[in-house]
Amino acid sequence: MSRYEKTSEALAGLTDIQRQVTQNNGTEPRFRNEYWKHDEPGIYVDVVSGEPLFSSLDKFDSKSGWPSFTRPINREYVSEHFDESHGMRRTEVRSAQADSHLGHVFLDGPREEGGLRYCINSASLRFIAVDDLEKEGYAELAQLWKQKNNTGSGS
Repeated sequence: MSRYEKTSEALAGLTDIQRQVTQNNGTEPRFRNEYWKHDEPGIYVDVVSGEPLFSSLDKFDSKSGWPSFTRPINREYVSEHFDESHGMRRTEVRSAQADSHLGHVFLDGPREEGGLRYCINSASLRFIAVDDLEKEGYAELAQLWKQKNNTGSGS
């Protein structure tokens, strides 16, 4: 069993917008959400289960008004589903363990990074700064910044 679960306690602690987005497939307003312009080094986890989803190392400004990432930290922690809601054909992204609605993935991301844009609702995420990874139980992910720094670049 995964250490990342949807619990009644986690659901009870959600704000109205977090519940609307993660449990009812909602969308928060663009340009008026917590992480669209956020650039501190760290990871973004599922607000419901704590699954590590995205890294600031893969975050970019897509000018969409929502946080955008080129890839998830680990593809095993996200699932993709065909979505024809709102008269559009899209690929929905959900957290694998808690089944939280996160947003959608599009094919208009930076080509040099694989061409994907994971357009994610801030309300589905909780940010954990690099300096807090160990304290929050994500020490193994600190290696992402060590690897990046060893290749000559870093965030």
